Amino acid sequence: MKLMDKVCVITGGASGIGKAAALLFASEGAKVAACDLSDEGLKELATEGDGLAGSVDTYKLDITDRDAVAKTIREIVDKYGQIDVLVNNAGIIKDALLPKMTEEQWDAVINVNLKGVFNMTQAVAPYMREKGKGSIINTSSVVGLWGNPGQSNYSATKAGVIAMAKTWAKELSHKGAQIRVNAVCPGFVMTPILETVPEKILDMMKAKTMLGRIGKPEEIAKVYLFLASDDSSYITGQIIVADGGLVM
Repeated sequence: MKLMDKVCVITGGASGIGKAAALLFASEGAKVAACDLSDEGLKELATEGDGLAGSVDTYKLDITDRDAVAKTIREIVDKYGQIDVLVNNAGIIKDALLPKMTEEQWDAVINVNLKGVFNMTQAVAPYMREKGKGSIINTSSVVGLWGNPGQSNYSATKAGVIAMAKTWAKELSHKGAQIRVNAVCPGFVMTPILETVPEKILDMMKAKTMLGRIGKPEEIAKVYLFLASDDSSYITGQIIVADGGLVM
């Protein structure tokens, strides 16, 4: 059991990679606090989490709401006494080419994907500092490294969470604290977003990937597990690319 009795907070935990991570972490003995806005998704997750080695608690949370974030983190700490792992996984897309991107599209993605990550980490970090140990995982993307047409907003946020991971790795290790911060950059992964994409487009995505297929949420969740566990105890400030050879 790689996460026995560790308390792990996962945003965007009711679907896709976040859900896969929540279930995997719980199977490894973690006490998981899964945060999401989807009532239905959280209900399904709670049911699927029953009977695992650890446990899954669900919290409806808008990570752009700083007061709600602070309240939820306080509730988690009051219940468990600590937070050992934070996975900043929640994210949205609102794509458009530069001439057509609206201010609403820009602001919505920036608020969730960038500000939301800041809000969560600022709320959790003091409890990790108090303990002197922890792991924070920021979900980025290969587009945060290389860009992508039609995703000015998304690319900017995913580059931003890499920069924040590197900055926080330096800040939070002050005075020898064993608080590690890393970023994961998935490629094409079969999340609810891709499930709506026509088969023709999926075939094009597969053709661009060295391994010739779309990734599974469980495969990225295993990268999260590695970074959350003590197996990665000497890794911090790094970017882990898990894209099947999409970008080389």
